Amino acid sequence: MAHVGSSLTRRGFLTGAAATAAGGLLAGGMLAGCAPQEKAPADQKGAAGASEADLSAEVRQAPSKLNPQSDDYRGNTTDLATLFSGVRIGSLELSNRMVKSAAGSDTQGNEDEIVAYYRSFAQGGIDLVWMEDCADKYEHFPNARAQSMDKVPFERIADAIHEEGAYVGYQISCMGIAFSGTQKDSSGQFASAVAGDLTREEIGLVVADTVSAAKTLKDKGFDAVEINAAGNNLGQSFFSRMRNHRDDEYGPQSFENRARLVCEMIQGIKEACGSDFAVQVLINGIEENDQALGDSSLMTTVEENLEIAKMLEAAGADSLHVRLGPLGMHVCQFASDLYFTGYGIDGTTAYGTQFDFSRHWQGKLISEYSGCGMMLDVAREFKDAVSIPVGTVTYMDPAHAPDLFEAALAEGKVDFLLMNRPLTVDPQYANKLKEGRIDEIAPCTRCLHCHFDYDEEGNTYEHCRVNACTQRAFRDDMPEGFDLPPVGTVKNVMVVGGGPAGMEAARIAALRGHNVTLYEKNGAVGGLLDFASTVKGPHENLSDLRSYLARQLEVAGVDVVTGTEVDASFIADQKPDAAIIAVGGVRDTLELSETTGTKVIPLPDFLTAEIGSEVTIVGSNAQAVDAALYLMAQGKHVTMVTPDSMDQFDKGQSNWVKTFVKPMLLARGMRIWPHAEIVSVGDGEVTIAGETGAEITLSCDAVIEAMDMLPNPSLGEETYGIEVHVVGDAAKPWNIAEAIAAGNLAARAL
Repeated sequence: MAHVGSSLTRRGFLTGAAATAAGGLLAGGMLAGCAPQEKAPADQKGAAGASEADLSAEVRQAPSKLNPQSDDYRGNTTDLATLFSGVRIGSLELSNRMVKSAAGSDTQGNEDEIVAYYRSFAQGGIDLVWMEDCADKYEHFPNARAQSMDKVPFERIADAIHEEGAYVGYQISCMGIAFSGTQKDSSGQFASAVAGDLTREEIGLVVADTVSAAKTLKDKGFDAVEINAAGNNLGQSFFSRMRNHRDDEYGPQSFENRARLVCEMIQGIKEACGSDFAVQVLINGIEENDQALGDSSLMTTVEENLEIAKMLEAAGADSLHVRLGPLGMHVCQFASDLYFTGYGIDGTTAYGTQFDFSRHWQGKLISEYSGCGMMLDVAREFKDAVSIPVGTVTYMDPAHAPDLFEAALAEGKVDFLLMNRPLTVDPQYANKLKEGRIDEIAPCTRCLHCHFDYDEEGNTYEHCRVNACTQRAFRDDMPEGFDLPPVGTVKNVMVVGGGPAGMEAARIAALRGHNVTLYEKNGAVGGLLDFASTVKGPHENLSDLRSYLARQLEVAGVDVVTGTEVDASFIADQKPDAAIIAVGGVRDTLELSETTGTKVIPLPDFLTAEIGSEVTIVGSNAQAVDAALYLMAQGKHVTMVTPDSMDQFDKGQSNWVKTFVKPMLLARGMRIWPHAEIVSVGDGEVTIAGETGAEITLSCDAVIEAMDMLPNPSLGEETYGIEVHVVGDAAKPWNIAEAIAAGNLAARAL
């Protein structure tokens, strides 16, 4: 049987990718593909000198122009000397400037997993590993969503990190704690009322409980604590003029008052734990109202936060962790690069509006690099205001942009980089970077599957798109943990298909010691990654992922054969011991005939097709939504017709990407018709029918077939006499994350 999946799903891909690359996705902040319209004759132009067509296109493209992006920030001409120089945080001496921030991936339910998870960062070259708050540590203010202190293996975690020569710290937060007067549940949305509702006695108890928790952690082997005084935490509610309405010495009448609570925590911890026990404070470096855009008179300014920072330093804080402070979207406090999710909608707030970064956030954010290093200039202001080390977060990824981050450190904008996602994707990140193996670092694709995501059945999970071990190691799918299981018998393994699933399967099988040959029908590996990168734009680093996986095939010693179509007889002739079938899925067709005025275009061909201004996309999965964003950035009017319900919109995409993309699509005028289908194609129009009960005719120059991909298991079913695994979209189409995981697990099972 022919390698059907590739031929159907990649049709026109090579020419499409080449054409797009030639034109460039971004040129001076303008989206390529927005071909200039012919100028209207002078007598058809209005007083402003532009035709109605020109003005219409200009309006539709405005979101893609508001925050122009640069593609020239990823230079790599540095030796990273400053990045790999030492920095001192209190009594802690670090050999480099990369610090693991306090964020986890739901590892608390398995002792072996959580210990191995934190050990891995220290093994990978990180000298200070912060652990996120997961314990019910406040005696007087219980947290219903956290486990008791004695249930967390603190001693084992501390010992594991110390064995690798690194330090360990713990973040103390108040998220989810119910204080008197608020009596909220464990949602964490209590802080707006806390500052005013706490009695003087309760303030004393909060401070005492914080100090007690820090002392317990020190006794269990921890070297430091971080007081989370940002976001919806207690400290921020006292810092804030919006949230603090007290009229006593903890009120907003002075900076000393606003900082008093957190200063008392710092002083108490130092007294109880000693001066060599490091205390870091996490604060909002700058705030903005994302819910009611521009209504920010009560949001805390950088200048206010600088005065508060001075108070914290005077109280004994050893370092500061400054991050973004949006009013509504908590996730953007540490993953504010979500504001750049979605092609052509840079600055999306997740509320259907769009930041103007030249004005919002006091115009102080670095906004032209797709969210990379956003807070570096703000961090510089803190550096100038205090003498203690300052770190910041949000896609601090020196492997992604070496010159940018090395310069920021060398120029004194920041002392250390707080990192999470890049290290979770590749725990060996720091070691590889130091050894000059930057092309072997697995890239974070900023998909946010790792944070409160949901599977097909709606169950919460937090898997990494690239690192299949996340939330699988030490569990049913991967009981052996992070390490690869040893090979019992070396096998000759054939992998058919060079997409993400096939490349990951070949990589893992070869690293385990099998002899692996990968066959790809096309002229190069990558599958649909290049197509996806073109449609999505550069934000998700999918071209980096393709390059990484291709490089891994070389490193692991996989024999890659391209330009070869594989069928069952070919497999039989080669006589492998095992075959992993990763040929991709196939897409259904509407079987509609196009007309002179309305084309019918398969999804893989839409990049190179001539498409008019009115486009109907059939389907509402992640690929359909990505296509809609791409086309709307070109000034197209897009309508979506889908057999699915609205709650299935953008299925396969991460929950957070969906959260930010959907409101902007709707606000920009895309109409979604759920439970609907096209019943006929006319000349320049289509007629749809659905749950309205009436047929509706829409203007339409092109129909794009973006229905759900279908499985393609036939090659596996036709292969006999050997061990066969069908993986990725060939078995169960969903998304890149699940395809990579399927390839990884199949190779572990050989």
